[in-house]
Amino acid sequence: MLALRTSVRKHPLWWYYGITFLLSWGSIVLAVWASTGGLSPTPEEFQLTVPVTVPAMLLGPAVAGLLLTGVVSGRAGYRELWSRLQKWRVGGRWYAVALLVAPVTMAAVVLGLWLSSADYAPRIATAEDKAGTIVMALVLGLVVGLLEEIGWTGFAIPKARRRLSVLWTGIMVGVLWGVWHFFVSYWGGGGTNGGIPLEIFLSLWFVAVLVGQLTAYRVLMVWVYDHTGSLLLAMLMHASLATFQFILNPLTPGIPQQVYPWGHAATAWLVVAVVMLVRRGDLTRGPETLSARKPIHHS
Repeated sequence: MLALRTSVRKHPLWWYYGITFLLSWGSIVLAVWASTGGLSPTPEEFQLTVPVTVPAMLLGPAVAGLLLTGVVSGRAGYRELWSRLQKWRVGGRWYAVALLVAPVTMAAVVLGLWLSSADYAPRIATAEDKAGTIVMALVLGLVVGLLEEIGWTGFAIPKARRRLSVLWTGIMVGVLWGVWHFFVSYWGGGGTNGGIPLEIFLSLWFVAVLVGQLTAYRVLMVWVYDHTGSLLLAMLMHASLATFQFILNPLTPGIPQQVYPWGHAATAWLVVAVVMLVRRGDLTRGPETLSARKPIHHS
């Protein structure tokens, strides 16, 4: 047991990702199997499993983050995590960035694609119950943001920032965050079920993981967190992304599910480029050190 604890404390990120992927991928595979009786659901069948598969998948980051916080830092770690969750006085401009980046960058892409083809019509445009769709999106976004960021920002990002810059922390966490979404992207986005050959889907998915929308957005999330130290704000920024993905994502399986994310990736990276230009390439907070980056005494 002592050797295990020593290993976790020495390599916390490796353990975090290992536990997260094991719990999330294992849970979503079991949930899909139990709901559909197999592992090749159509996009429509997968949508019906979302009330089960999404909560099951979200267990990974949340459980891994909380478990490893206790192992690595004990009670002091939980107190520090709670203090970051309570930190809400960070300035109105940061709330504006956290809540508006996702809808603005997505809406610009959706409107352009929708004008070119009805296949890119956003969910909200085709929904019969628009009010219900918005409420569902808000609830889903808040749940996703809360549970995921307990792990990603609550645990992984502070550990990565001790060694990496804001940009490289965002890229590293963003890439693994994208990989973590594999089954949702494959089953929910259509994949071969949407008429895209497996080799093409995997090629597009692999490149999207490296430079796609989630990686760019995570860089922005790390930048906001580095300046505020607020886990609450990170949760809200993630919630904004999940909410507007649900509202604005086109429902047509296949090609639209592959093209739309690339458009959002381009606009998100454009925002990253603008921020870096304004900041002259320096995304860090400055000479001060966030409390989350200070060593925590074990208890």
